[in-house]
Amino acid sequence: MGNEEIVNDKKKIGKAMDEHRGEAEILLKDPDKMEIILQRLEKKLKNIPLVGDKLSCVPTLISLVRSYIKKEYTDIPLGTVISIVSALLYFLSPIDLIPDFLPGVGYLDDVAVIALCWKLVVSDIEEYLAWREKN
Repeated sequence: MGNEEIVNDKKKIGKAMDEHRGEAEILLKDPDKMEIILQRLEKKLKNIPLVGDKLSCVPTLISLVRSYIKKEYTDIPLGTVISIVSALLYFLSPIDLIPDFLPGVGYLDDVAVIALCWKLVVSDIEEYLAWREKN
C-alpha cells in the first residue's frame, strides 16, 4: 500500500467518524440512551470473531464514556469524549466502509476507526486510566 492510499484511507476513516459527531453530541446529553448504546457495544464486541483482540481497547473507551456520563470522571475535554463516542457509533453501525458481514475483512474499517481515535486521544485515555486506578 502506497503513501497516497494510506492518506486516502485515513481521510475516509476521518470522514466516517465525523459523520457521527452530531449524534455523539446529542447522546452525551442523554445518559439513558448513551447507556443503551454502551451495552449494545459490549454485546457486539463479544460476538466478533478473529479481530476481537484488535478491538481490546473498546471496553476502556466504553468505561471512560460511562464514567463521563455518570459524572464520575469529567476531567476530560468534551472534544475527546465526542471523538470517542463518534468512533464507537461508527463501530456499532452496520453501515460502514466495509460491511461487517464480509468474512475476514468486515471489521477492518472498524479496527482502523478505533485505532485512529485511540491515537488522537491517547493522552486523555492514559489520564483516565490513572484516575480509574486510584479510585
